[in-house]
Order: sequence, then structure tokens, then C-alpha cells
Amino acid sequence: MSSATLTPSAAPRQPALLLPALLACYLVWGSTYLAIRYALVSLPPFFQMGTRFLAAGGLLMAWLLLRGGALPTLREWRNALVVGTLMLGGGMGLVASAEQHIGSGLIAAFIAVVPMLVCAWGLLFGQRPSRLELAGMAVGLMGVLLLVRGASFSAAPMGIACIAGATTAWSLGSVLSTTRTPLAAGAAGFASEMLCGGAVLMLLSLALGEQPAWPPQPAAAAAWAYLVVFGSLIAFSAYLYLLAHATPAMATSYAFVNPVIALLLGVFFAQEVVTHGEWLACGVILLGVVLIFRGKTA
Repeated sequence: MSSATLTPSAAPRQPALLLPALLACYLVWGSTYLAIRYALVSLPPFFQMGTRFLAAGGLLMAWLLLRGGALPTLREWRNALVVGTLMLGGGMGLVASAEQHIGSGLIAAFIAVVPMLVCAWGLLFGQRPSRLELAGMAVGLMGVLLLVRGASFSAAPMGIACIAGATTAWSLGSVLSTTRTPLAAGAAGFASEMLCGGAVLMLLSLALGEQPAWPPQPAAAAAWAYLVVFGSLIAFSAYLYLLAHATPAMATSYAFVNPVIALLLGVFFAQEVVTHGEWLACGVILLGVVLIFRGKTA
């Protein structure tokens, strides 16, 4: 009886929550790749990402406790460590590392393969892709092969290795967070993942001997603050919300918009060079994403 009573009042609120979450992932995340590049001037990759997520996770957890919220259970902290290590330690740490070698816009274009990798990982958990999804994965793979043969990627093998590792870790973490290792509900889950992922990133930074420039340049400090507030507190929390409350296709649909925004910002604000062949490869990758999206929603 209680669930029947709650359903009518909860249903109308869902679209209002999904739309801001989608816009945050589409618009904010598209700009974070350029912000990462600006922050790299003073803050090395793993240190930059580690301090970013520790600050954002700490602020979110403090807000939760001030509102009387409960801390995650021990099992949920364990899950947060697993997912945070993959999505933040491997995913975001390697993205920042790749941006030392490759333009921010092309990095975002490569990351468009995440929906394809989510489909591939889903096979291990009994999720059978449709024919359109399989076609999209094939088309997307062709686009990736074209992209890595371009001048920007061919001159930076380390960048290719970093971004390939980042997309693999991020997509696996996305699948696990909705299947085997679910996070705590709401803000507690978001905060615990960022705290655990941030701690892993700082350990990696220490192991690699990273040395930030102190004090950081004003542009780098401003970019870091943007990443904390918008890229982490707003957009990352929105993405985890979508994973928990929307279909996988909708949650990963940011891959349509992010590469376009990131490429345009990189070209106009950072004078990044994108060749005609690389633009074509980006288009092929996005076509693959479109096919996967249509396959999931058909």
C-alpha cells in the first residue's frame, strides 16, 4: 500500500531531475577537458585529479552529515573503493595523463567509445546486445582506428595507451556500479566514491613522484576550482544519478555532445589543431554511438 501511495507523487518529479542531470553531463563535461588542460600547467595529472575529487567528495560528505544523513555501510565503502579506483583512479587519472600528449578535444572524441565498451562489458553480465548495438560497436571501432592513425595520435603512443586504459577502466566501473558493486544511495554514494577514488589518485601521485608547481598559476587554479565545483560536484554526481535512475542508453548519451563541445573549445580557446581526417574519424565514432543508442532504445 505504501509503494502505491508514493508512486503517483514520485513520478512527476523524475523528468525534472533527469533533465538537469543530462544538461550537466552534456554541457559541463564537454568543457572539463579544456579545464584539465589548463590545470596541467601547474598541477600534474594524478595530483590534480586526486585533490579535485578529495575536495569535492569532502564537501559533499560534509553537506550530507550536516543534513543528518547516514554514512555508507562498510560494504558500500568497499564498493566505493572498487568503483572509485576504476572510474576515477584509472579513468580520470589516465585522461589527465593523456592530455599531456594529445589535444583535449581529441581526447573527448576518443572517450565517445565508452558506450561501446559498456555494451562489451555487459556481455560478461548476461546483457545481450541487439543487432544495432553490434553494428554500432563495429562502426565505432572503425572510427577509433581512423582516429588513432591521425597525426595527433600517431605521434603520441603514450597518449593512446593512457586514453585506452582510461576508457576501459571507466566503462567497467560504470557497469559494476549498477550490477555487482552498487554504491550507497544518493549523495552518500557519490561522496564515498570521490573520496575513495581521490585517495587512490593521491597514492598514485605519490608513487609517481609528481611535484605540483606552487603557487599555481591563476588560470590553473581557476580551472581546478571549476573542475571541483562543476566537473565533480555537479556533472559527476549527475552522471551517477543517471546511471541509477535512467536507462544505460540515456546515461551514456553524453557521448553525443561532449566530443563536439570539447573539440570546438579546444580549437577556439587553446588553438588545438584537428585535421580533416580526424574530424571524419570523430564523425564515424559518433555514428557508432548513435547506432548503439538506437539499439538500446528500440
